Amino acid sequence: MIKNPFLSSNISPNCPNAWEKLKSHHGELSKKSIVELFSSEKDREKSLSLSWEDFFIDFSKNKINSTTIDLLLDLVKELDLRESIDALFSGKKINATENRSVLHTALRSETKDTLLVDGENIISNIQENKKRMFSLAKKIINEDWRGFSDKPIKTIVNVGIGGSNLGPVFVNEALKFYRNDINIRFISNIEGDHLFEILKSLDPESTIFIIASKTFTTQETIINAKTIKDWFLQKGSIKSFGRHFIAVTSSIEKAKAFEIADENIFHIADWTGGRFSLWGPVGLSICVSIGPNNFERLLNGAYSMDKHFRNSEFKNNIPVILALISIWYNNFWGADSEAVIPYSQYLKNFPSYLQQASMESNGKNINRDGKKISYQTGNIIWGSTGTNAQHAFFQLLHQGTKLIPIDFIGFVKSLHAQENQQDKLISNLFGQAEALMLGKNKSQVIKELEKKGLSKKEIFKLTPFKIFDGNRPSNTIMIKELTPYNLGALIALYEHKIFVQGIVWNIFSFDQWGVELGKELANKIYDDISKNTLKDYDSSTKQLIKFYLKTKTLFL
Repeated sequence: MIKNPFLSSNISPNCPNAWEKLKSHHGELSKKSIVELFSSEKDREKSLSLSWEDFFIDFSKNKINSTTIDLLLDLVKELDLRESIDALFSGKKINATENRSVLHTALRSETKDTLLVDGENIISNIQENKKRMFSLAKKIINEDWRGFSDKPIKTIVNVGIGGSNLGPVFVNEALKFYRNDINIRFISNIEGDHLFEILKSLDPESTIFIIASKTFTTQETIINAKTIKDWFLQKGSIKSFGRHFIAVTSSIEKAKAFEIADENIFHIADWTGGRFSLWGPVGLSICVSIGPNNFERLLNGAYSMDKHFRNSEFKNNIPVILALISIWYNNFWGADSEAVIPYSQYLKNFPSYLQQASMESNGKNINRDGKKISYQTGNIIWGSTGTNAQHAFFQLLHQGTKLIPIDFIGFVKSLHAQENQQDKLISNLFGQAEALMLGKNKSQVIKELEKKGLSKKEIFKLTPFKIFDGNRPSNTIMIKELTPYNLGALIALYEHKIFVQGIVWNIFSFDQWGVELGKELANKIYDDISKNTLKDYDSSTKQLIKFYLKTKTLFL
């Protein structure tokens, strides 16, 4: 039995007193609409909103009232969330199934901080790694690092998958406004077509490849890296290899065996989970792209959110409140998914980034005691940018049969000073959130159709289709401007939201055993395909392998 290393007892969320009170409270509140709650509560919008630095969070358009918040706060107090937060930041080995600390937060710490892990102050190593990153980035930006033919470096290719890809992809796009003229490309998928579509546009003489793999055994990354190495050596010699390949890994010896020079290897500590790793060397492509100063600002924003999460009272704690609202819908209203809708094209990859961060963390059905869970855990995260999303899937959000809570994210200031267009964009955000809550009733529809001069028969026919039930919940997160600092804070906000959810659900959020079985079987199947043999498989898989092998021969 695996014991929770930082709580005195492992409590399932359906056991605490507060959980039972929330179930009863849900029954009472389910009889009231959000609009009715606004009517019955003076200054509801003020009491159900929070301000912090450049952030303003309005969570008043939810199926909650002040009693709901109080009961949810009682829940996390009963679970001693404060002790769990302290354990996270102090380096206790809360990733119990892998016997590891979880310290991505340390990657954005300040030089003056001290944090001992196994008797070693890890902050000094983090700062030294960061200095090396910044030095390398400056050399590339200033054209002091040159390729084997003395060309300046014009392209950085990040080769990695999962967190070694999603974080850099998301942040590089999100901070596009702040980027220099270094071209950043990404190779993640093991698919050869994907790889060679990128390679065919590259000049090997002015390109650096960053091989990002914590273990340096990740199948997709290492197979791609070997193919890239072969491609490169057709153009340049092994002597020039060191000018064009960098490794980010915890397996230093494996990187050396790949013939990457010692000075080009950046170490990842075992307490850095892949999906939370962009803050360190995995973020090297970000650091080159936006420059060390902006990368430092990204870290500073996350660090400030860390302090807010660690030190604020829970009733004023943005990650805690958003996590509890999410739990409220998941476990008491039966909402399986959440939509994240950023009204910024820069944040187009944020929903994808959050999918891994949240679903790989909290997609678990075993509690900390190793027992099967009888309640819902991880939410399905999805979304897209507004207003594109309005013309894609908002029909389902407005008139579908599913309850889908939404996080709207918007910025007050346009980076390109397009005030009129920004006003129109944010008007859409506010309008959608209001429409989802208010809806449109039968009498309103009839009046509108009468004004259009429709006959009674036409009105009777059309009315049911134009009714909006409303009462659809959402949070609105408004931020003054998309800066590196504010982006860092936003990402850290969601990281901490995920952590709080895991504590309440009594699961280990920082392992990912669920991804391993498919990899193991894929390796077995690949072995058979490469040898044109068949081992013992289920009948369906055997049929598919036979079809693939037979059809493949027709094209050879």
